Amino acid sequence: MPTIKKLLLLLILCSFISVSAQTKNDSLPPKIYNPQADAKVELAKAVKLADSSNKNVLIQIGGNWCPWCLRLHQFCKNSFVIDSTLKSSYIFALVNYSKENKNEDILAQLGYPQRFHFPVWVILDRSGKVVHIQDTGLFEAGKGYGEEKIMSVLKNWTIEAMDPKTYQKKK
Repeated sequence: MPTIKKLLLLLILCSFISVSAQTKNDSLPPKIYNPQADAKVELAKAVKLADSSNKNVLIQIGGNWCPWCLRLHQFCKNSFVIDSTLKSSYIFALVNYSKENKNEDILAQLGYPQRFHFPVWVILDRSGKVVHIQDTGLFEAGKGYGEEKIMSVLKNWTIEAMDPKTYQKKK
C-alpha cells in the first residue's frame, strides 16, 4: 500500500510540474523570426518599399530563442502609439540570429549591431544606408519596456527628423 501512495504522489507532482511548464511557455509571445528567411532578399524588399514610400527601414535583429526579442516585438505591437508610428514612418523588417542561421554577412554589412546584444534595432535610410544602431536594452523599464524611451528613438530617426530643411528658419 505505501508504494501505491508514493506512486500516486509522484503522479500528482508530475502533473503540477507539467502544468507549470506549460503555463510558463504559454506566457511568451508567439515566435516571430524565420531562421530560413533569406535576410538579403528581405532587406532588399524593405529598402525598395521604403524608397517608394518615403520612409526609413527599421530592422529588429534577434531570435525566437530570445525572450526579450519576443517581448519587445509584442510590446511595440500592443502599444497604439508605437505601432502607429512604426507603420506611418518605417518599413519594419525582422532579421533572424540563431544557431540555425546567424546571418553573419548581413550583420557585417549593418556594422556588427550584435555588439549591443539582442534584440537590437538598425535603422536604414530609404537608400539602405545604416543611419543608426539602437541598443534596445536602453528601452527597458522595470521588467518590461518604456513607451516614452522607444518613442524618443522612433521620432528622432524618421525621414522628417533627419531632413535638415525641418530645422531651417523660414523667411
